[in-house]
Order: sequence, then structure tokens, then C-alpha cells
Amino acid sequence: MAPEKTARGPRAGRRRRWWQLRQRWRMLGVFEIDQEHEFFSLTSTIKEGMQASIQATLDAPQPDTLTAEHFKAEDTQTHEGFVMQTFAAPVFARVRRSLDITEEEYMNSLCSGGCYLQFVSNSKSRADFFVTNDKRFFLKTQSKREVRFLLSNLQKYMEHLEKYPHSLMVRFLGVHRIVIPNEMKTYFIVMQSVFYPDERINIRYDVKGCEVGRWTNPDTGGKQIIKVLKDNNFEGQSIALGREKSWFSSQVKADAAFLRDLNVLDYSLLLAHQPLHRDERDGKHTLANLVIRTTKSLDFDDSPTEDPTSVPLLTENPDATDAGAAAADEGFALQELKGSRTDSELQEFHERHRRLLPNFKNAIHVIDGSERRYFVGIIDIFTVYGWKKRLENLWKRLRFPGRAFSTVSPDKYSRRFCRWIEERSQ
Repeated sequence: MAPEKTARGPRAGRRRRWWQLRQRWRMLGVFEIDQEHEFFSLTSTIKEGMQASIQATLDAPQPDTLTAEHFKAEDTQTHEGFVMQTFAAPVFARVRRSLDITEEEYMNSLCSGGCYLQFVSNSKSRADFFVTNDKRFFLKTQSKREVRFLLSNLQKYMEHLEKYPHSLMVRFLGVHRIVIPNEMKTYFIVMQSVFYPDERINIRYDVKGCEVGRWTNPDTGGKQIIKVLKDNNFEGQSIALGREKSWFSSQVKADAAFLRDLNVLDYSLLLAHQPLHRDERDGKHTLANLVIRTTKSLDFDDSPTEDPTSVPLLTENPDATDAGAAAADEGFALQELKGSRTDSELQEFHERHRRLLPNFKNAIHVIDGSERRYFVGIIDIFTVYGWKKRLENLWKRLRFPGRAFSTVSPDKYSRRFCRWIEERSQ
């Protein structure tokens, strides 16, 4: 066999990085949807449709205020061989802007030349899960009933995010429908991935706050899947958030109360963690980092050209002027570095239950404890407590007397969910 030639230059570097990514994906249970994959045709169709849909948003002026018509909007675009429908486009564009996701970024991630990835886990859901090549956005097929439920409650969802900008609720970024004549009709939603970036995440949990059926054997048996562990696997562990614990517990209660009022149950807290490196622990307390995090955590729409050194800083000491003092001053009172603002911002900060977000791309779903970085988000909010679930509740009460199972009234589910998280947070 002739010796293999050594590749040199930028192309060789790219090939090495690509090979390393492919090896990592194989370990994680994420598989490239290439031309031989059963979902290649569907994902290619989604990409083409998404590109036209996002371009339409780019070309259209975005409203300053959302109206009832924006929530009811349906846009249909005809392509060769399929039709793409986009629902409530101005509303979801607003969500993306609130996360500092530009339409160009969104298009590059969803419509790039790189293949989508199929996410394979131990989930019991019948839905198909896809991840963009950079693993920033998650796509999930949904039933017509689930999509109707989301769209019918979209205004309430937006009002909740307006009231709690740092809510742990999963962020829905788009709702669409692909129609291929005489072949298929598929609804799908686009979400921000809770676990992004995931390169260093070493364990994942799906928590519902109950015990029946809530244990997963962590052994993969040699299969290339991601094991998402459950409530009973978490025994003996804690969510060590330090000074963020109070905020976290309160926000979980606010989000669970919102879902209770929608008559929803069976939602989950996705939870993962990774160790914080020393430079990450030290760096988050520097004065420059605190200024960036404060800017990220507050709205400055009224002064977009403001000097970043004059924004409010979360500090207990108005004389903090260096990194050492800033490290001790990450508290919960707003103080001007330059006296151009009033105490109303502190009041607004607390009324809307904000926190000091990390300087991180996926900041809404990331909470830094003293030793670990946690990725958290509330997902699966489509199960309504209707007559089927009421009958299931009766059956499970007979089948599992005295035990905690998932199918209970939304009020009981909410209280139990919050209690489980509160008891394990510190």
C-alpha cells in the first residue's frame, strides 16, 4: 500500500477539525443526516423553506408593537415540489430579537451547507428531533393539536416573557408546516437549544418532580445514544447555585404558575452541568465582564449608542473601581458608574425578576454556581389536563397507590415540581 500523503495547509486543518467533530458526535448520540440518511430529503426541504421564510422576515419592516393580526398571521410560500407555511412570523421574530439572535445568524445556522444532525436519545416521544449543524437550534416535529395549542396561547406566552424576561421557559423561535403533495404534511417548531454549547456537558437530566417511571439505566450498552437521566437518578445530588438559588427557585415558581394557569402538566426541567474552569470563575468577576453582563441583562433601547462604561453595574459598593472590588460587589443593587440614571432601573430590574446574566451566548438558559455551570430550561409544555389525562390519573391512583406519578392535576403538578427543585437547590 502506498504511503498516505500528508495533507498540509488550511484545508488539512479543516478536515482534521471535521473528523474530530464527527468522532465527538458519534460519542454523543448525534448523527449527521447525510445523503444516505432517511431524513435527508425532509431536512433539505426544511432548509430551503426556512431560507425563504427568514428572508421574508428580513425584507419586511418589523412592527414596533404586536397586534392580534400578528399572532394570527399565516404566510405561505410555494416552492418546487412543496409548500412552506410560517405562522405568526412577526411574533417569533420578536422572540429572536429579545435573545440577540439576528436574522442573519438565524439563517446561517438553519440554512448553512452543513447537514442537520439527528438527535438520538432515550426519550419516549414519537417526534423526530433535529439539531442544526452548530447545535445551536433544535427542530422538533409536532402534532397538529400541539401546534394549535401553542398558537392559541402564544399571546399569553409572550406576555409571560415580557413580565419575566429571564424566564426559564424554552424559547420558541418559529412554527412551520411543510406540505409535499400526495406525500406528507408535517408541522415543526424551532427552539433555542437549552444545552448549547454542549462540548463540555457530561451529564443531563429530565426532571418532573415525581418517582414512578423516573429512573433511567445510565448504561448505554454500547449504543450510540445520549442517556438523559431522570429524577431518581438525581438522588443524593444538589443544584449548587449559591447566591442565584433564591432567584432560581422564585423563577421556577413563576413559570410553573404560568403553566398551571394554562391547565398544563407533564412538563420537565432540563438540567445539565459542567465544571467551571478557574479562568471562568475568576473572569466573571472582572469589572469589564460585569459591565458586559449588566448591559446584557437590561434593556437600553432608549439609548443604543450609550457609552458602555456608563451603564448600571450590579454592585453594592458605589466606589468599586477595580477588578478586585468588582469581584466582591456582584450583589443585587443597581449603582450608576456615572450618575446618568435613576433608581427606577433598580425597581424595574426587580419587578421583572431579572438576574445578572452570564456573558454567554445562551445566557437565558445558563446559571453559574460557584463550581459548576448549569444549563436549565423548562420544556414539553403541550400536555393539557383533559378527559384522557383525568382517566389516566384515576387508573394510576389505583395502580400506584400512595406513590408520586406524573399524571396529576396541574395545580398538584406545579406545587410538587417546585418543591422537588426547591429541596435540591442550595
